[in-house]
Amino acid sequence: MPALNTSHFKTLQRFKVDYAPATVTQYKSERTGMHVVTVDQSGPKVLGYFALATEILDDSGSPHTLEHLCFMGSKSYQYKGVLDKLANRAYANTNAWTATDHTAYTLDAAGWSGFAQILPVYLEHVIVPTLTDAGCYTEVHHVDGSGHDAGVVYSEMQGVQNSQGYIGELCANRLLYPEGVGFRYETGGLMENLRVLTAERIRQFHRDMYQPKNLCLVIIGTVDHQELLHILDEFESTILEDIPKPDAPFTRPWIESKQARPLEKTVIETVDFPEEDESSGEINIYFLGPDCNDDLLMAAISVILDYLASSSASVLENVLVEKEQLCSAVYYSKEPRPMTVLEFSLASVETNKLAQVESRFFGLLDEVLNHPLDMKYMADCVHRSRRQIKFAAEIGGSFFTSPVISDFLFGNRDGSTLSTLATLKEYDVLDSWTESQWKDVLRQWISNATHVSILLRPSAAMSKQLKEAEDARSADQKKRLGEAGMAKLQEKLDQAKAENDREIPRELLERFKVPDTSSIHFIKTTNARSGAARKMGELHNPIQKIIDSEKSSVPLFIHFEHIESNFVHFAVLLGTTSIPLNLKPLLSVFMENFFTSPLNRNGERLEFEQVVMELERDTVGYSMDGASGLGNPELLRIDFQVEAEKYLTAINWLKDLMTGGIIDLERIKAITAKMLADIPGENRSGSGMSHAIELMTHTSPDSIGHARNTHVQGVYLKTIKKLLATSPDTVLDQLADIRDNLFHHSNMRVMVIADIKKLSKPVASWQCLFEGYDTSKPLIPMDTRLSRLSEAGRKPGGLSFVVPMPTVDSSFCLAVTAGPSSFTDPRLPATMVAIAYLNAVEGPLWTGIRGTGLAYGASFSRQTDSGHISFDVYRSPDAFKAFAKGREVVEGFATGTIPLDSIALEGAISSIVLNFADGQASMNTAAQASFIRQVVRNLDVDWNEIILKKVRNVTFDEIKEAMKDILLPVYHAGTSNIYVTCAPNLEESIVNGFKDLEFKPEVRTLTSFQDDYGLGTLAGTDGTNEEAEDDDDSADDMSGDESASESDEEM
Repeated sequence: MPALNTSHFKTLQRFKVDYAPATVTQYKSERTGMHVVTVDQSGPKVLGYFALATEILDDSGSPHTLEHLCFMGSKSYQYKGVLDKLANRAYANTNAWTATDHTAYTLDAAGWSGFAQILPVYLEHVIVPTLTDAGCYTEVHHVDGSGHDAGVVYSEMQGVQNSQGYIGELCANRLLYPEGVGFRYETGGLMENLRVLTAERIRQFHRDMYQPKNLCLVIIGTVDHQELLHILDEFESTILEDIPKPDAPFTRPWIESKQARPLEKTVIETVDFPEEDESSGEINIYFLGPDCNDDLLMAAISVILDYLASSSASVLENVLVEKEQLCSAVYYSKEPRPMTVLEFSLASVETNKLAQVESRFFGLLDEVLNHPLDMKYMADCVHRSRRQIKFAAEIGGSFFTSPVISDFLFGNRDGSTLSTLATLKEYDVLDSWTESQWKDVLRQWISNATHVSILLRPSAAMSKQLKEAEDARSADQKKRLGEAGMAKLQEKLDQAKAENDREIPRELLERFKVPDTSSIHFIKTTNARSGAARKMGELHNPIQKIIDSEKSSVPLFIHFEHIESNFVHFAVLLGTTSIPLNLKPLLSVFMENFFTSPLNRNGERLEFEQVVMELERDTVGYSMDGASGLGNPELLRIDFQVEAEKYLTAINWLKDLMTGGIIDLERIKAITAKMLADIPGENRSGSGMSHAIELMTHTSPDSIGHARNTHVQGVYLKTIKKLLATSPDTVLDQLADIRDNLFHHSNMRVMVIADIKKLSKPVASWQCLFEGYDTSKPLIPMDTRLSRLSEAGRKPGGLSFVVPMPTVDSSFCLAVTAGPSSFTDPRLPATMVAIAYLNAVEGPLWTGIRGTGLAYGASFSRQTDSGHISFDVYRSPDAFKAFAKGREVVEGFATGTIPLDSIALEGAISSIVLNFADGQASMNTAAQASFIRQVVRNLDVDWNEIILKKVRNVTFDEIKEAMKDILLPVYHAGTSNIYVTCAPNLEESIVNGFKDLEFKPEVRTLTSFQDDYGLGTLAGTDGTNEEAEDDDDSADDMSGDESASESDEEM
């Protein structure tokens, strides 16, 4: 292997980041101009982001199509799916995204060896793809034999083009940018343009933009630099005849092309979006800000945005949301560009108040400028922003990705702008800024700046018009084609599929050996225990000695995870068994109020704004939420992230909030109103709704997943709102009961992740929580999802629901059956391998369902905490057909009519290894995974190693048995429950399809799954059918604290 100094890639610079354990190196090829930036950070993962600056001056969607077509084969590997099959074997996976200003291809690998093996193959797919007519036909757009428009890219855009967010953003871009400026255009492709896009147009865009000089490789992790440059040198040698001459003229996108101009005038535009619920809309406000290369000004803008809207104490949130209740939230963002886009979004605004609220927004900004700024709070925002950057950078992962890509797109190619990543000195400058300087920035770039305001107005009429127009267009197309024409198109499609799906030679795959796992540097943490945690067993290590040396009598269950860090992250897990059943739906209000309530501290009342400001001053982050992320969806969690020296301060905050939080009527009214305002916007996700109704039927009312589900919240909170007006003490007393039942030492388990050596009193600091309290009660057993299942959840089978939703234009299906309910179940290793085998990219479900256009995605998942196996169909033109194809595939493997393949098995096992690496990608996540294993799941500390050994020994017969006994029952009526959401016009065909498989589908409305826990009756109203015009408000795209696609993470 050649030495570094013989490589064509020359080092532009290398520097250590002074706020995180990372070293940045920048290379540039003297032969092709390719750029490479590595960020060396320790951990098991190596992350690659291969970014190209992609500028186009039309809405054809060519940039987006390439994101798909580059995976269809390359010069040396002319087979669809070969890249992903090779990646599967190398502990890696691939993905890509298309932004307005760039396209990025990702390579996510466990260990350097797998990454290095796939890198040159992947780069060839990017720079020298096949781009065949057949590939363009199937992946981009075609008309099938029934006369319907299809294609992977087309279907993807069909699902978003008429959505609220898409319509608003496209309108804003048309108003922000003139013709000829790339930011004006839709890189994803408008449907009408995709229908006429040619393969040659796509190829020409690839020739123009996909040149090595326009490519930057961003690689993060443990990198072998000498091997990396050797791989890249060899790769360049293979493509020189296939690319434009490196010294040929090239217009650098975004920098040497036509530039945007400052806005000449303010524009306020009302834009309709299709929605049957016309009660609330949204306001999006855009400004063209400073050059993203101005680090000081960009940092100042970030701080000002935080000052204005980062929390309920910030002026915009405090007035517009908390006090005047004109919207449910104020969001903000900035998009780095030569003229950075600054955006504010005001969510859930009453439709008839859109113009009024937009005007109030700017009136409020004028008030800010006309009064003295709170310079103490501004200083807090500066310091907190710096802390949050340090914390995120220390955690690592993709933190450096965005700034490096942004620098490649818009920065100086000599590395001078990238080098500013080394420090955070701009925040030191901001520390000394005067009020006048802050006001100047606020005035110039936001409050007095010309802007574009988009008032997004829901329109039931538009929803109807779009449907009628599309139906008419489709009918006209079918008439124009005729039966003969459609038959020819089907023949053309079949030929294209046959060309695309040529079998990959086995010897090609076997040339790439499964890499040695020695390059995967799994992170090990050191554990210690105190208080009730000692009953888990004695530990003997240097950290435990530190804990023991305190000789503290604190009885609290504390599990310590020692890592190298400048920060402390602690989480308090709380059981919910002691919460009375009728109060469990009120938990959502309690949790929302916990950090935003007034506080009684030493006899002095602090208003909630002061509480929030002081919390922000002392922390990196804080939250109260469900504990799904820590392995148990039936627990609650309170999290703090602080600098190490603030450890005791954070614990004192927890004590103050637990014991001194004031349950204030006005705050509870505001929180309830805000939560209700969000609900109408949460009922538009077909996938989310299928999961939400599954949770409603599979869990008992005692489950917090049930109680916090929006099918409960939508009706329960309406009654709470009325009670707050008529009988407020009832609600306030109930919230006090929740507090009293949650906060006692026997209901708490604490996880502390820190460099324990930096904490002066890691155990004794917790003593303040229990002064004056009875601490003699034993620890309450941990709540479990398994114990809170309904009868239908314990024994799936016999239920099937089809729910038509006017807000979706496709269909979604969730099928659930019984599966392993213990992490020590002997069937688990084979089940894991069987699922990984079926779910593989370019694997059986991918090729059988996605590859044939039956759905955008379909996959299995397991939920061991509830003992369930799920099969999920995402965005399908007919969910039943995708379901039936899945059944055919699994049945084929289970019966042996489809043989299992040893190469695919190696890929499945590699993907499981990658999942384990994902679970400990950083020191912090590795520590959390260790806590979940030992405390939440009561597993051995080395369970990962044990289960991986068993996974590697799984046989073909065991996989077939798992498919037959565990996975196949998800397709049978007697052992599976089915949840389908769909467009109304798909209802009949889906219902008839499931009937043919002996299911008994019941057509239901979303409102029929509502449950108000009897509160409506107690309050003298019919809570489940109150205010008919608001019935749809109960729908939600999530189910309380749980992800709609929740599955076990490997720990």
